[in-house]
Amino acid sequence: MKKKIRDLFLLGFLCLGVMQSLLAQTSTVKGKITDDKGESIPGASITVKGTQQGTLADADGVYSIDVAGNATLVFSFLGYLKEEVNVANRSTVDVSLKTDTKALEEVVVVGYGTQRKIETTGSIASVKAADLVQTPVANVAQGLQSRIAGVQINQNTGSPGGNVSVRIRGTNSINGSSEPLYVVDGIQISNGGGINDVSPLSTINPNDIESVEVLKDASASAIYGARAANGVILITTKRGKSGATRVTYDGYYGTQKVNKTLKVLDAAQFAQVENEVFKNNYYPDPASLGKGVDWQDVIFRRAPIQNHQLSINGGNEKTQLALSLNYFDQEGTLRGSAFTRYSFRLNLDHQISKSIKVGTSILSSHSIADGIQTGSTDIGNAGAVTQTVLGAAIGAPPTLQPYRPDGSIFPFGEQAGGQYREVVNPLNFTEVLNKRAIKRILANVYADFSLFKGLTYRASFNIDQKGELYDFYSPRSIVNKSDLTDNSGTGEKENVNGLALLHESILTYSTTFAKIHSFKATAVFGTQLDQNNWNKMNATGFPNDATQNEAMQLALTRNVSSFRSSQRLDSYMARVNYGFKDKFFLDLTARVDGSSKFGANHKYGVFPAVSAAYRLIEEPFMKDITWLSDLKLRGSYGITGNAGGIDPYQSLATVAANGSNYMINHGYVTGIDPTRIANPDLRWERSQQTNFGVDVSLLNNRISVIADVYHKKTNDLLYVKTLPLSSGYGTITGNYAGLQNKGLELAVNARVLDGALKWDVSANTTINRNKVLGLDGGVTSERFITTYTLLKVGEPLGVFKTYVFDGINQTGETILPGYDGRVGGHKVKDVNGDGQITSADQMITGNPNPKFIYGFSTNLSYKGFDLAAFLSGSQGNDIYNASRLSFENPLGQRNLLAGVADRWSPTNPSNQYVSGFQGGRLPITNYVVEDGSYLRCKNITLGYTIPRFKGVQGIRVYVSANNLFTITNYSGFDPEVNTYAGSNTAIGIDNFVYPQAKSFLGGIQVSF
Repeated sequence: MKKKIRDLFLLGFLCLGVMQSLLAQTSTVKGKITDDKGESIPGASITVKGTQQGTLADADGVYSIDVAGNATLVFSFLGYLKEEVNVANRSTVDVSLKTDTKALEEVVVVGYGTQRKIETTGSIASVKAADLVQTPVANVAQGLQSRIAGVQINQNTGSPGGNVSVRIRGTNSINGSSEPLYVVDGIQISNGGGINDVSPLSTINPNDIESVEVLKDASASAIYGARAANGVILITTKRGKSGATRVTYDGYYGTQKVNKTLKVLDAAQFAQVENEVFKNNYYPDPASLGKGVDWQDVIFRRAPIQNHQLSINGGNEKTQLALSLNYFDQEGTLRGSAFTRYSFRLNLDHQISKSIKVGTSILSSHSIADGIQTGSTDIGNAGAVTQTVLGAAIGAPPTLQPYRPDGSIFPFGEQAGGQYREVVNPLNFTEVLNKRAIKRILANVYADFSLFKGLTYRASFNIDQKGELYDFYSPRSIVNKSDLTDNSGTGEKENVNGLALLHESILTYSTTFAKIHSFKATAVFGTQLDQNNWNKMNATGFPNDATQNEAMQLALTRNVSSFRSSQRLDSYMARVNYGFKDKFFLDLTARVDGSSKFGANHKYGVFPAVSAAYRLIEEPFMKDITWLSDLKLRGSYGITGNAGGIDPYQSLATVAANGSNYMINHGYVTGIDPTRIANPDLRWERSQQTNFGVDVSLLNNRISVIADVYHKKTNDLLYVKTLPLSSGYGTITGNYAGLQNKGLELAVNARVLDGALKWDVSANTTINRNKVLGLDGGVTSERFITTYTLLKVGEPLGVFKTYVFDGINQTGETILPGYDGRVGGHKVKDVNGDGQITSADQMITGNPNPKFIYGFSTNLSYKGFDLAAFLSGSQGNDIYNASRLSFENPLGQRNLLAGVADRWSPTNPSNQYVSGFQGGRLPITNYVVEDGSYLRCKNITLGYTIPRFKGVQGIRVYVSANNLFTITNYSGFDPEVNTYAGSNTAIGIDNFVYPQAKSFLGGIQVSF
């Protein structure tokens, strides 16, 4: 027992000795952290190297931490260089952190060159490559959505590879394009197309992009002159870097599903409506039919999406290479739709000698798009709307069947005794061949010459070559047997070829003198030739479907047509940049463009711009404001042009083979008709833009704020003016209209945490107000574009002008004359009180332009984990939900939206849904104008980077959810729609456009 007690005492003394030894090795270290000006840095981070132990400095920059005597402390703070200090048994360690000058030296791409970010005087926004591909997108514009203030991007259709419209600081044209100019490694391309077309941007692989700069104001974009009125988006692809060769693989795979389906009448409810409308007993026992077929479930599907890219990057001091191969494949959530892209990129740079460098950029892609018809522009016509897949699915009777017993598609005319011959089985659209195969090459070859110190010359030769083959075939097999004729089966083939050649000579001189003055001059000559041609053959009456459209000679009737156009643009540009003490900056730009498209009297246009910036932070009186890291004021004014306003030959008197037949020698021959009157005064659209901006950085660059206000006025708008019939022509194109955009942009970025746990957030919002200043040269003040869309002087573009819905005409009420009113039908408000319904009772009932748009993103990282989320939204815009005019109108033979179950009847005096009425139409009222505001979660991504091991530089795995949820009151499929795609005047119209999909995917990124 005594021995045990003795052993316990010995063990206790031993533990005390060890503890005393440990305590002797640990000490408290105190100190103060200051910057290179002697000012304290509150919140600075202090960590013990190799451990997770750490603390933060207090409000006076003072810290205290317990460490081992030989520990190394790491001091850091955003905007300063890290500092490592060995304690070496000291009790006091004061540290002075040096300012990280990289923020001042950060370079952004501008037109025909680069600038330090602090030197920029115009409004330029940048987007990182990682942000572009955070969501699985087919083209670069989708990746930019809601990430840049002042840029409104609408995904007009959810079709794979589908159309996207981009507006920088509002819509700037009426008849012409309002899409910005895209410059990919110096190659100028355009975006556009209809709702069922493939976006030209989808042929470019977003994974190949290094950075994107958006030139928003005139001073930044005027250097591109005639094509810059709508802004410029500069895209720089990844180039090779000297060092060890690096091989990376980046891939993901996921699945998509439609975000929302619409509630429609079930079979029992539909049968009851049919009996009411046709006043018969075609369905003796409607209730026995139950739910019937869910046609939306038939046409929608879960669809896979995948992307795989292999990249090689490397080189030495003389030669650098970047090579990538990409495969992207997206099946659509609507059966029969898909988009596939194969792409190749090669960027090669070689230093021949100290003064000569050459290189090339080659982007090649082959895209295949399987389309499906959506978005009818025939508003209120249920028969026309059902000629698209979504309209057919909503209108398909739930009492019919999709397939025959043998699994083939069952035409509706062969069911129910032919009762529904005029209604199309939605699956018919999935059997129609509707394919576009696009091959595109973007190539640039350049040579840089250093002539003497500060003076360089670059010769650049660019080519954009595109070939597109369109195949269409509507088979005989989907036609009702009773409707089959010799003319059944329709085929089409169309070849479109485009070639754009561009040469630019760029002379640049840059110098610094007296150490406080910087000077840079740039001169450019450019000449561009665009050639396009297409030939087309369509045919009807095929003997069978065996060859589809590959043997057009078998068809009973054939037609051919062809077209060719050519245009040229010559340009001369000069720019001068001056800086004084990194405090004052002045930029002067002038560009002269000459285009073959314009009238003989106005071939050339001059586009000048001036801008200046003042960095107040460099003033001595600002030095005591320690919480302010940077403060810059900017101002600019400039004029830009829009050469995309019209097609070639609009200024000339033209003729065309329009199909007019003349009797010659007792036979009809096709003649040529005059089609356009000459206008030698046709000239450029010109936009004058003023911009004032401020750039602020706070708390050692932890928070940055960029704000801009702008006013843009577009004069001489190209407009198609109606001529009196006595002229012999219907219209003339001239500079007859005006448009104004003014607005406010605000972007905020913040680094909330910068320790082991990193957290940054960013947000932006844009307010733009658009107004028509003139039409027809002052002859008229308003003009209808559709039966409900209006251009009106003093109003925004595309406002809705309709009658005012006033409920349902109830039994015993007086029905005013002037419109097709009936008991149980829509009632129209007598706005002017004259006792009748006339056009004078129409009024502006909706505005498709949002009050503001916004975006928000957040990124968190801790050790190997990272979490990112991105949201976007639009507020205050109206949508004309035209599909409701067709499918809330019980006219018979078509199914309806579910609300019609509460339709009017003598015993159910509903004040919203009309009673059944064969062949009836709803009047054009604000009944279908809805609030289109929405907040959408575009992406949430969770990733983990596996620690590096031998042979592998890094592995990151991640999961991602895209379009996860949308908060909106809009009743349609998707609030982000436009049946008229990128139209400038018909905006915010939904007649069953392809809805966007929700997707879930997993990916991996590996570097060797």
